[in-house]
Amino acid sequence: MSHTHPDTRVRRILEDAGTLAFAGIYDTLTAKIAQRVGFAMAFVSGYSVAATAIGEPDLGLLTQTEMVDRARRICASVHIPVVVDADTGYGNPLNVYRTVQELIAAGAAGCFLEDQVWPKRCGHMRGKKVIERQDYIQKIHAAVDARAGRDFFIVARTDALAVLGMDEAIARVSAARAAGADASFVEAPASLDDLSEIGRRSHGPNVANMIEGGRTPVLPLAELARLNFHMVLYPLAGLFASARILERIYQKVLRDGTTLGENDSLMSFAEFNELIGVESKYALAEKYGID
Repeated sequence: MSHTHPDTRVRRILEDAGTLAFAGIYDTLTAKIAQRVGFAMAFVSGYSVAATAIGEPDLGLLTQTEMVDRARRICASVHIPVVVDADTGYGNPLNVYRTVQELIAAGAAGCFLEDQVWPKRCGHMRGKKVIERQDYIQKIHAAVDARAGRDFFIVARTDALAVLGMDEAIARVSAARAAGADASFVEAPASLDDLSEIGRRSHGPNVANMIEGGRTPVLPLAELARLNFHMVLYPLAGLFASARILERIYQKVLRDGTTLGENDSLMSFAEFNELIGVESKYALAEKYGID
């Protein structure tokens, strides 16, 4: 089994940035907005896709097919690298192998792969269970083999901290890195002390998962960099913000029968058309003689 680390778009971004914050996205529109504001990369959150594709919580209800289909559309809509939440790989190492191949074919720049028992649940929810360490490492081996030296960045995520403690969590990401994973992600540290210990003991690049209202303290980028974190992910900020503003605007329309007075909360018609590329389609239509 190959344990080499190929040169990837994500690795180059991290080498240039040192530590960077990046956004969680869940559809082509959020991907385009993330790219437009200047993010160097983005992450397709399973929690967000479950909420927006099937209207369900992140409890292992989303299928591999649904996630890959969403990833394919997103990756085709932007040019920045997109890393995709692959959950547990949707089964055993054979399923992981296929999942990685499907994500590469979809245009993904990498994936997160975790060690929960399937069906999994959001890392900041209660009742998590993890598989045996060696069973997880076999999944990492399968992912590395499926990558076959291509431009695909594998993040090894463990949920063992809440279930089996810090020592086992560190042992798992260390073994995953030795098996060829490119980054370490100990999920749901519950305190600054936990974050500090992960930063000291886990081989970088390390992921910090900043979920507003979740188990982990939300810290400034500079503080997380000092603690030896390099990929600072805000997976749900866009989803939560969208839900709040949609609720507010819909309440306004229901209550007042108008959106007057809410212009500052709305992207203009012209700006939105620019975001989705209306003028480029007009130009293409003109090229082909379409009125």
